[in-house]
Amino acid sequence: MNPDLFQQGLQTRREVLGAAYVDAAIANADDFNRPLQELVTEYCWGDVWNRPGLDRRTRSMLNLAMLTALNRPHELKLHVQGALNNGVTKEEIREVLMQTAIYCGVPAAVDSFRNAREVFKDLGV
Repeated sequence: MNPDLFQQGLQTRREVLGAAYVDAAIANADDFNRPLQELVTEYCWGDVWNRPGLDRRTRSMLNLAMLTALNRPHELKLHVQGALNNGVTKEEIREVLMQTAIYCGVPAAVDSFRNAREVFKDLGV
C-alpha cells in the first residue's frame, strides 16, 4: 500500500462522501474487509478521483449513471449525497437519471429516482 496515496484518498473520500460515513467505514473494517477498504481508498479515491482529466462534479454525475445501470441502490444513495457535496444540483441529478431511463432502462431509472428522493428528503434538499 502507498501510504501517501491512501491519505490523499482518505481526504478526497471524506470531502465527497462525508467524514462520518468514511470514518465509520474505516473504523468498522475488520481483518476480512480491511483490504477492500484500503484498495478503494487508495486506488479509487486517491488515484482515479484525483486525476486531472475530469472535475468532481463530472465524476459524480458519471457515478450516478453507472450505479443506476448496475442497479446498486446503496451506493447510488451514497453518491447522490456525494454529488450534492460536489456541487451537482438536484435538477442536474434529475437530468442524469432521465438520461439513464433511456440508456439503462426505465425500471433502473425509477429505482434511482426513488433512492435519490429518499436522500433529498433526509438532507432536506
